[in-house]
Amino acid sequence: MDAVENSTGLSTAALVAIACNTLVAVLLLLLCLIVYRACGVPSSPERLPVLAPSEAEAQQLNKHKYLLTS
Repeated sequence: MDAVENSTGLSTAALVAIACNTLVAVLLLLLCLIVYRACGVPSSPERLPVLAPSEAEAQQLNKHKYLLTS
């Protein structure tokens, strides 16, 4: 049985490979766009991390530290 080729002379496997590579290229462009936009957003260093102790807790910890060492 001969392989059926379309009018461009490309096999079905070649067309599937081209379609898959095109999809991968589009996904890579989308990823690059997301990374570019994420890098453009400034971070807010004035905001404290969620797990950081509050000011009062930090002072209390410092007080206990000095009480233990003196």
